[in-house]
Amino acid sequence: MSGGAYEHNRLTGEVKHYMKKIDYVALEQDGQVMRLLPKKKKGILRLFFSRVGLVVLLILLQIGILLSAYRWFEEYFKWFNAVQAVFTLGMVLYLFNCGMDSSAKLTWLSLIMLFPVPASIFLWFTQTDIGHRIERARIAELVEKTRDLLEQDEEVFKDPGLVRSGTDDLCKYLNRSGCFPIYGNTEVTYYPLGEDNFHALLEELKKAEKFIFLEYFIISEGLMWGSVLKILADKAAQGVDVRVMYDGMCEIALLSSDYPKRLQRLGIKCRPFAEIHPFISSHYNYRDHRKILVIDGKVAFTGGVNLSDEYINHVTYYGHWKDVAVMLKGEAVQSFTLMFLQMWNMIESDVKWEECKVRIPESRGRGFVMPFCDQPLDGDKVGESVYMDILYRAKTYVHIMTPYLILDNELEMAIKYAAERGVDVKLILPGIPDKKIAYSLAKSHYKALTESGVKIYEYTPGFVHAKVFVSDDEKAVVGTINLDYRSLYHHFECAAYLYEVPCIKEIEDDFQRTLRECREVTSETIKHEKMIYKLVGGVVKVLAPLM
Repeated sequence: MSGGAYEHNRLTGEVKHYMKKIDYVALEQDGQVMRLLPKKKKGILRLFFSRVGLVVLLILLQIGILLSAYRWFEEYFKWFNAVQAVFTLGMVLYLFNCGMDSSAKLTWLSLIMLFPVPASIFLWFTQTDIGHRIERARIAELVEKTRDLLEQDEEVFKDPGLVRSGTDDLCKYLNRSGCFPIYGNTEVTYYPLGEDNFHALLEELKKAEKFIFLEYFIISEGLMWGSVLKILADKAAQGVDVRVMYDGMCEIALLSSDYPKRLQRLGIKCRPFAEIHPFISSHYNYRDHRKILVIDGKVAFTGGVNLSDEYINHVTYYGHWKDVAVMLKGEAVQSFTLMFLQMWNMIESDVKWEECKVRIPESRGRGFVMPFCDQPLDGDKVGESVYMDILYRAKTYVHIMTPYLILDNELEMAIKYAAERGVDVKLILPGIPDKKIAYSLAKSHYKALTESGVKIYEYTPGFVHAKVFVSDDEKAVVGTINLDYRSLYHHFECAAYLYEVPCIKEIEDDFQRTLRECREVTSETIKHEKMIYKLVGGVVKVLAPLM
């Protein structure tokens, strides 16, 4: 698209046409929105004198001490140069012999070349994984204990479509790293916007009778979380077991460090994942990026939508926020219950799994659903492998929505190979970025991809946060997994793999509808791209695996 299609901030008729309106004002006036924290004033002084400021200050102090120690040794220890040369050589040899991704190896080699000792020490520090050894062992223990917890219905594998499509082989692969059965008898509802998901989520929460499990990357006080919290508090008062998990990074700017205690006063069990402490640790490298809501073991939600107002377009930061989610009802909900409990039970001494085995009402859902998760501590690149399986097996098309495009060599090759053998490969990316550096990095891939026949589009009304693969009218993945290093290598993630589920047509229709709101990336647009994006993308691409 050209000309007026480059206007970023205008919501067009097509977008408005499928936006589902919710009466937000009525919710607030009826007292259906709960808030536990006062609205914070933004400012550098508030940040500096907060707990976050103290944590940042102490971490910077530790870095300063380490640098000072390095300079002291360099000046007074006569064998220092020989020691640092041997140490650096050892780390380079380690790089060549470890199983690290080739793109990451190049990044580390570049850093070691420029800053031999600091980069070598940093590599050693990240690879020894001091901050995650206990966690790694605990997760491995829980995965092993639950490997056979959910039974695989062997009748499912008699479906000829599963064998023909290779979905049965993918299921066998996934079960190397956990318990991921493939289910029939599951109804799937697709929501093309965060607003649609929010409306359905509230209605299902009101029906809860036994338990509600929430695990989200971001929880931020406002209309969306406040509406959910009001229902959670009411349900907890009625005796429903309500548990909430969120990523510890929320404490940096969104929630207070005592937020779990505030929820506990409402009868809600809560714990953050990987809390931020004032110590240098590789512990902070791995974040819980998952979005899971399970109600009574009968209903589950997942997708890209966090519990914050920008995800439902109640507030606008980057134009219109395009996100998606799915709701599952039926047997496949058991897997999302298990995923939540594996994370919850990491620090539990009395581990229980009863909620995974609740009786599931029969569902009339057609097709097959395979929920799966990816965790960065076992060495398996599950999310990337699922995406590559779709790309390599595709016959007609693979259509993708992703907020970020920071690819390693293997995934870039898979995308290019699919296009080069005649598959219609299309990617929809943001037109208005939330992170300028990530936006620049995405653009650094455009030339190579388009030359192989990949068609790339940018969503002009705003920001695409959806994580969607849909292929050949028979396969789709909806979940939390972005096409970037952090999501594929460093985050805890989850998704639902769908095969011949009726809503796959809706997913493809939504892709085509979204496509009409996009501008196409061409050789001409790449040629005339802003110089700042070209420069930043080219320079930062060296560090992409660390971002």
